[in-house]
Amino acid sequence: MDSTDPQLSTVLEENGTDGYLLVASSDESNQYYLSGYRMPGVFVTLYTDDGIRLLVPDLEYTRACAESDAETVRRFSDFEYGSLVVEHGRAKARPLITAAFLSAYGIRSVSVPDSFPTGTAAILRDRGIEIEPVYDEPVERLRAVKTETEIEHVVETQRANEQAMAAAEDLLKRATVEDGVLSVDGDVLTSERVRRTIEATLLSEGCGVCDCIVAAGAEGAVGHAVGSGPIEADEPIIVDIAPQGKASGYCSDMTRTFVKGNPDPTIRDWYALVREAHDEALETIEPGVTGEAVNEAVCEVFEREGYPTPRTDEATENGFLGSTGHGVGLDVHELPRLSWGGGELQSGHVVAVEPGLYERGTGGVRLEDVVVVTETGYENLTDYPRELRVL
Repeated sequence: MDSTDPQLSTVLEENGTDGYLLVASSDESNQYYLSGYRMPGVFVTLYTDDGIRLLVPDLEYTRACAESDAETVRRFSDFEYGSLVVEHGRAKARPLITAAFLSAYGIRSVSVPDSFPTGTAAILRDRGIEIEPVYDEPVERLRAVKTETEIEHVVETQRANEQAMAAAEDLLKRATVEDGVLSVDGDVLTSERVRRTIEATLLSEGCGVCDCIVAAGAEGAVGHAVGSGPIEADEPIIVDIAPQGKASGYCSDMTRTFVKGNPDPTIRDWYALVREAHDEALETIEPGVTGEAVNEAVCEVFEREGYPTPRTDEATENGFLGSTGHGVGLDVHELPRLSWGGGELQSGHVVAVEPGLYERGTGGVRLEDVVVVTETGYENLTDYPRELRVL
């Protein structure tokens, strides 16, 4: 990100603090986004109206100077880290040098995320530095509006995702049915084997796996069950793939529903309704419309046909469960939310739209695409058939 940002500066002004402070590893997406730096282990990022400053281990100093987005990079040894480790131990030494780092720039108060480490907060307060928690995810709100480059990263990951989905579909196509169970090359086809095929394909395409669901039959109705065991003929198979580009760090998300054999007419009816709800969601998406409104439009499609939704029964275990979707970027699930309380959509938001229908003991169907909100509506970033995949 740029070294200064009006939204973060507004947070500082509203809280009356001198800076915004993160103490985390770059595996935490807000830390990576704010610092522009990846490293193993925890480091410190300070945002002020004067720019971004980092405090990193000595081993990382040279690379952080060259690769990060920081105006200034300081190393642990600048604040006598070694002596503090000997005197207080490693766990306490890091918060102590963080306090010294802040004091070196005249920082007497900081805004922090609600996940800020309590041990560090206690020591900073002990050293006279005021801590003000912020609960509305200011960095994640920044991340939600993607640049053209970020959108390209999502598209690159989505193309790899499509290759992985095609590999899964090909495996299911090649399967034969023996006593009602799928078999490939003489071996029973399991959810685990399909998942390994997906993961191998993604790896060859330069991606890792955040989440991968291959849930057949009744498991498809169990929230985020990854799926296990033999796959039977004629039952719905939910394949939900969420990869992350190893180079870019950006994710994508896609779900398709397959049936090997002859689906029950009810499954076909469910899928037709899910497709209608998916289309309704897409038609609703445009700047200024809230994520809540998109979710409401989907609920209305299902409720019209008598299916329960969380709007009619918050504790329902059948029908439309959960919500319509979520933002996608450095994390698979991030802002904005296509759900209750979801705020206004903006051009540049990237969202996964994933309505589904489920019945305990039977299974479920789901359809998910990733789209970007444009100035006039949306653009679908997913290039894969949306029909029920009957093989």
